[in-house]
Amino acid sequence: MSSPPISRVRPGSLADLAGIRPGDQLLRIAGREPRDVIDVLFLQADACVPVTIAKADGTVEELVFEKHPDEDLGLEWDVATWDGIRLCNNNCFFCFLKGLPKGLRRTLYLKDDDYRLSFLHGNFVTLTNLREEDWERLAEQRLSPLHVSVHTTDPELRRRMLKNPEAPDIREQLRRLGSLGIQCHTQIVVCPGVNDGDQLRRSLGELLELHPTVLTVAVVPVGASPLLEERAAKRDGLPLEPPTREYARGIVALVRPFQREARRRFGRTVVQLADEYYLAAGEPVPGAAAYDGFPQYENGIGMVRCLLDGWYRLRARLRRRPLAMRYPRAVIVTGTLVAPVIAAVAEEFAALTGAALEVVPAPNRAFGERVNAAGLIHGRDYLAALEGHEAPLVLVPRTSLDYYGRYFLDSMDVGEFARHLGRPVAFVDSWADVLEAMTAGPRPPRRNAAANGIHWSVPEPAAPEAVVAR
Repeated sequence: MSSPPISRVRPGSLADLAGIRPGDQLLRIAGREPRDVIDVLFLQADACVPVTIAKADGTVEELVFEKHPDEDLGLEWDVATWDGIRLCNNNCFFCFLKGLPKGLRRTLYLKDDDYRLSFLHGNFVTLTNLREEDWERLAEQRLSPLHVSVHTTDPELRRRMLKNPEAPDIREQLRRLGSLGIQCHTQIVVCPGVNDGDQLRRSLGELLELHPTVLTVAVVPVGASPLLEERAAKRDGLPLEPPTREYARGIVALVRPFQREARRRFGRTVVQLADEYYLAAGEPVPGAAAYDGFPQYENGIGMVRCLLDGWYRLRARLRRRPLAMRYPRAVIVTGTLVAPVIAAVAEEFAALTGAALEVVPAPNRAFGERVNAAGLIHGRDYLAALEGHEAPLVLVPRTSLDYYGRYFLDSMDVGEFARHLGRPVAFVDSWADVLEAMTAGPRPPRRNAAANGIHWSVPEPAAPEAVVAR
């Protein structure tokens, strides 16, 4: 598989200084034909790197870069895997994609299970489709860390959950990765009555024994739309229900002894619990130190803690020096799960600044109201929630947009969204962003700092930054 044309050359980089331009093609690097961006990352990590470039005008250039081994060439591509994306060979009854409504952009229905995207972008994979040549590559290139969906360490139960009778024993696969020097962030999607209770205790205990190969274990609730709930109940007789307060408290209580054991043995929490469980249980989220540096943030773990700590830092600033507001009135629209937390902070914000800040929860009509995370709410659902709320500035979570900051899940673009409202819209990640929008006005949404979800987005042909070979 030959490489696609280079999408972008970072200004001032080695490649830029050597005259490589977008539209050129990388034919060979360090004597090998690269298969994907990972090969470029691996092969450029040397002090002397020969490359062969096919120019857009048809000429071929041979170049040699002499550099520090850690310095990258500055080449970027829209697509990371040049032979396509490895698809999932499982048929999980709880797969979120099975509950997607019709009419979304095609990339959202893609059931990827590609270990390369796990390394590059943090996508979770099951490892059930690894071939021996994949293990050879993992051994050579030490692609670490990977992100692995475990769900249960019981081999037979895992095969039933994945509906894949050929699924290998995940414990043996994790041990093999550990023997190669590869570490993993793992997750368990908890399905009530299936892999909770004693099964969850077993999984957590066995995964802790695999630390430090297993860096973290995320315990997250199953996310099911009404369509997926109906299918699971009818076909499998399984209730994919949201966690009640009682159930969530039971999960928090079950996990805590494993967290205490990990901190005692390893000085790390290791077992990380989804924010949704704490919020549903009515319990405070842990302090920042409990999140081991927030490696599972994009999995909904530690987001509330970061939101609160960001507010505490901003609150100290506002107490020292109040600021004049360009927009003294604004409305924040967000998911129903976190809306009460944001509303409590908004009251403090208003008391310190004199600004009027309204918080509006947006029910998820597309996926069903039990799917309550802001990142899964359609633009049209936000518009419906904002009807009758006329503040001159609208604040929307940045997580509601794709990687490039252009589209909601329903493919409504940010310009169309603002035109429907007829007023300025700011997409915010933090309370500092809220303050900036209200004092200086909104700015165009930035691209995500985290790379996961890139391949679900529509690439920007003009200036893509989807993958950076560094």
